[in-house]
Parts: sequence; structure tokens; C-alpha cells
Amino acid sequence: MPVETWECREDGYYISTNKDFLDVSVIHSFLSQQSYWLRNIHIDLVKSSIEHSFCFGVYKGDPRYGGTQVGYARVVTDFSWYSWLGDVFILPQYRSEGLGKWLVDTITKHPQLKGTGFHLGTQDAHELYKQFGFELIKNPENKMARPKNWRAVYEAYGISDAKMPE
Repeated sequence: MPVETWECREDGYYISTNKDFLDVSVIHSFLSQQSYWLRNIHIDLVKSSIEHSFCFGVYKGDPRYGGTQVGYARVVTDFSWYSWLGDVFILPQYRSEGLGKWLVDTITKHPQLKGTGFHLGTQDAHELYKQFGFELIKNPENKMARPKNWRAVYEAYGISDAKMPE
């Protein structure tokens, strides 16, 4: 069981790993409409990814008392040696306040994640992640990946009437 994280900044922003505070509609809206990596993702798949991941929500105000979710990231991990960081975002109107750096710093310093090897994919945030020890993959010719098959994923969830991610 992961250790719950609860962080607060003096300016009233919070980070929590308590999934009860996550606003699935905010997460789905950003991922399906604004992200470049999961545009058109179905809400059922977002819910499943949350259920099966270690999630970090960023909030303006205390989420226990109605704070608003303004950012999100999730980690797929065994809590021993492997972690994959994904779906990292801060809503556009809250960027340039250091929230993204604070979120990645909090995740990479989490007591059960800080020693694990992290992986991630990004098109545009290399400099952000380098600040937290991320490097380009050495010997990429020795690494392999199996591409997603969105049709198979949607069939497995019984989703037939939705546009698939681009």
C-alpha cells in the first residue's frame, strides 16, 4: 500500500495522492480535449487508468474543503525498482506558477518512488524532466515497445460508439 502524500505550499496549492479528491471530469476533459497524447480518450479508460495507478492531484485550495483540481499525474509502479510517469499536466490557466516542477519534484521524492527507475514519454518537456534526473535512454536500440492497439482496448471495455484516440 503506498504512503499517502499530502503537500501544501504557502500560496494555498495542495498535492494529494488521495484518489477521493480527484475530479475525473477535469482529468478526462484535459486528456481528451487538450493533450497531444490521448486526444479523444474515452472516460471509461481514464477511470480505469486512475483505478490502476498511483495518482497525484494538484489543487488550488484544500481539496478536503472544496479546492479545485488544477493538475494531475499518475505513476504505474511496482514500488520497488520500476516506475512509469504519465499523463502529467497543469491546466493552462495555472501554468507559470511552478506547479509542474513542484508536482514532478513531489513525485520523484516520494519515499516509495525516489529510488525506482523512472520512464516517461514527452514531446516537449525534456528540460523540465532533466531537472529531476531524467535522461535520454541510453542504447535505445536495445529497448523495445509494443504499440497500443486502440481497437483491441476499446473492444475489451465494450466501447463501440466512441472515436478512438489519435
